[in-house]
Amino acid sequence: MTTLLETRSVSKNFGALAASTDINFKLESGARHALIGPNGAGKTTFINLLTGVLLPSSGTVLLKGRDITTMEQAQRVKLGIARTFQINRLFRGLSVLENVYISIAERVGAASQMLAPAGTRRDVIDEAMALLETLKLANDAHRTIAGLPYGRQRLVELAITLGQKPEVLLLDEPAAGVPSAESHIILDAIDALPKSIGVLIIDHDMDLVFRFAQRITVLVRGAIFAEGTPKEIGANPDVRAVYLGQAAHV
Repeated sequence: MTTLLETRSVSKNFGALAASTDINFKLESGARHALIGPNGAGKTTFINLLTGVLLPSSGTVLLKGRDITTMEQAQRVKLGIARTFQINRLFRGLSVLENVYISIAERVGAASQMLAPAGTRRDVIDEAMALLETLKLANDAHRTIAGLPYGRQRLVELAITLGQKPEVLLLDEPAAGVPSAESHIILDAIDALPKSIGVLIIDHDMDLVFRFAQRITVLVRGAIFAEGTPKEIGANPDVRAVYLGQAAHV
């Protein structure tokens, strides 16, 4: 497998506080990788270092072997790194279709053609509707974001992220607020992605993590504590003690 995203000895300090310490991490092409850890472990800080929201105090971030350590967030998006957030960042006054249209239009260079209700590019509209079909959102296409239940808003955010056609997809608690009966829609959408895309998910829902992941990295106090297959992580007594608890799935 090809390494898509890599960190080498990445650390981040906020004054005297070490938020990330000497992290060596690889996300391979086609990976379905989960990042877990207790609250305050530094998971979101690490995602921010990968996406360029934060720059490391030391160490290197590589995308397909290219040093992107000092690149801004927008540059990394154009190179194929996309993410979702713990709290969605949608245009609440626009429709579901318009939100997804904007993402695709920006990617294909058609953003200047954004005219109500959802632009004039039929190819962009068709691609947006196909994504909404995949995520079981087609019936909500013309509803405003503000009128949707929060769980379905999270699915719209995922559609927007997929509209960027990323090579690296970083999902920060994508199931937060999504009813448990609908969380399978997220996993089904990920399963339908091209196998070349590397996916890294952060989530506290261990059922979702163990259903999704082929490999799991555990962060504790800003450093990698353990890494392995779901079976290895679930059976690791040290991991169970600091995070998973005795009811961990194996």
